[in-house]
Amino acid sequence: MNWDDPTDPDAAERLVGASADREDQAVEAALRPKDLDEFIGQEKVREQLDLVLRAARARGATADHVLLSGAPGLGKTTLSMIIAAEMGAPIRITSGPAIQHAGDLAAILSSLQEGEVLFLDEIHRMSRPAEEMLYMAMEDFRVDVIVGKGPGATAIPLELPPFTLVGATTRAGLLPPPLRDRFGFTAHMEFYEPAELRRVIHRSAALLDVEIDPDGAAEISGRSRGTPRIANRLLRRVRDYAQVKADGVITREIAAAALAVYEVDGRGLDRLDRAVLEALLKLFGGGPVGLSTLAVAVGEERETVEEVAEPFLVREGLLARTPRGRVGTPAAWAHLGLTPPQQQVAGGAAGNGQGDLFGT
Repeated sequence: MNWDDPTDPDAAERLVGASADREDQAVEAALRPKDLDEFIGQEKVREQLDLVLRAARARGATADHVLLSGAPGLGKTTLSMIIAAEMGAPIRITSGPAIQHAGDLAAILSSLQEGEVLFLDEIHRMSRPAEEMLYMAMEDFRVDVIVGKGPGATAIPLELPPFTLVGATTRAGLLPPPLRDRFGFTAHMEFYEPAELRRVIHRSAALLDVEIDPDGAAEISGRSRGTPRIANRLLRRVRDYAQVKADGVITREIAAAALAVYEVDGRGLDRLDRAVLEALLKLFGGGPVGLSTLAVAVGEERETVEEVAEPFLVREGLLARTPRGRVGTPAAWAHLGLTPPQQQVAGGAAGNGQGDLFGT
């Protein structure tokens, strides 16, 4: 099971997963801000992008190509739509995995209108032949279409109208430098602060016609992992609880009770996260323990533990990756209400997984 893969039917069970399922996509379309002034958070990115777009409009030119990187759910797709709206241009949306051949990309590029915005999500997953075709399209607004095979093959140059490519990626390090260097503007999306998430929740609640008080919004924001998509998803689940179990108003108590039902704790950890921590602390004394062993202990695939659970646990300071294996931090013991072994309390070798190799 891939908890963060929206194509996996079991992925929807993970309430705090950052990838969007079909319900998320439908709701996000209604909740998305339509311009930069309405967009909450990412202050530096907004300011820089506003300058780029205003300058392009003043020149009467298409905007430079834009690369947006960052974790899922932070607003990359929303910003691409805002770019199109600010430039008064239509937008075409596709994704890297959908472009497996150079011909797929040529068909899309050749049908673009002048000034159109092409949003390419997960651009790092595009095939290499298509990627190489994109180099020339971005720089010279031209592609060479190969007709025929072998010695008789000929390249027919195809001129393209000026367009703006907006690429989005969750793994910017996988982009080859020649592609990355062709973007005129690059921005990294940061995780949101609790105060920003509270604003997101209040805005979404108003659009969904849900009554929520400041304490209720604070309770949800504290469990949202710094991600607006998760905040909106938790808001919808708490709304359901408030309508069925209470009077429809979301307070701190109602939010806490609802999220307890969905097994999302006060720091945003869900069942999978807690299972990893509990196995690490209770079964292996806080580590160090190998990733494969830890995955077997929680009954999940190695990749699920490494790619789905660990990033948030490391970011929260609850788990550390060391050369000898995974180690639970003092914060992890405190969060689960457990007492660490004496050597961890004393700050010894077992506490950091970096002990003396000679056992002294």
